[in-house]
Amino acid sequence: MKLQRLALALAGAGLFAATVGSGSAVAAEPWPSLADQIAKSKQQSTTKAAAEACMSSVGWANSDATVAWANAIASRPPEAVTNEPFNFAAVRNSATWYLAQGNSGTYLYFYGLFLWGGNLYRHATVMPDSGVPRPTVTRIGSGWTSFKSIATSNAAFTTPKHAYLYGLNTNGSLYRYQKVGTGFRALGSFGGFRAFKAMTVISETATYDTLLMTTNAGALYTIRIPVTATAKPVVKLIRSTGWSAYESLAVEGCGARGGSLVVGVDHDTDSGDHYAMSKANGTATVITSYGKIPAVFPGNTHMAFTTHYDQLVGE
Repeated sequence: MKLQRLALALAGAGLFAATVGSGSAVAAEPWPSLADQIAKSKQQSTTKAAAEACMSSVGWANSDATVAWANAIASRPPEAVTNEPFNFAAVRNSATWYLAQGNSGTYLYFYGLFLWGGNLYRHATVMPDSGVPRPTVTRIGSGWTSFKSIATSNAAFTTPKHAYLYGLNTNGSLYRYQKVGTGFRALGSFGGFRAFKAMTVISETATYDTLLMTTNAGALYTIRIPVTATAKPVVKLIRSTGWSAYESLAVEGCGARGGSLVVGVDHDTDSGDHYAMSKANGTATVITSYGKIPAVFPGNTHMAFTTHYDQLVGE
């Protein structure tokens, strides 16, 4: 694996230290080269303005406690390559998976947060030089039964830095938590989100995060949340209809102007649609549909596979 492709800001790479766990082989895919392809694609996308130069990597958790992902190219017609599953955990909902280089500089690993039953977990999944990914799962805490969706921001290259966890609760509130050491500190909640369904982060800057969210009725919104503890979210409508089918959203930055690739996944049909979005600006946001991705997206939760080194600036 050519680790130099991820030789960016190596000091302190990753929010969580990777530890090596055990995993059983379930596929003969050349896993390190797949991780390398993701890293290479993400770095190339930051220097090209056209959506066709960019790729979305979308993962999903299967009912048999495995995880898989597909790489989808924004093109006409859409193109996709699906990768074989590997053993993981019984995931109910997952936030973004971030690909990073280990502190020793000799391996790559994914890290992220997910819900398993009523508990919150973090994982570090090593992408070895041979064999399949090796996940290590650590329980963070309980009390997450009523949360239906989580999302994370990773502003690792801003001043000041921050890493927030957002949780959409069935009580209609959106909760925010700050990473402190190996745990999280509650920062309060915002009401008025009972009608919302899917969410993911589309921007992570020094002064605010922005969530991209859908409603049960099919509207698409951005929710800008300033890092200031007492500040209120800024809610902007992007589209009033057309997004009701999607239970999961995955976002990847694309181009030098703050554009994004958005994959909406319909759990009823196990299908995903690919969109290119200009830098979000309410109803003036330009959205281009690339159509249905030629891949099956099973599972009950879907998440972006990106890198630790790419900051989202989609709004």
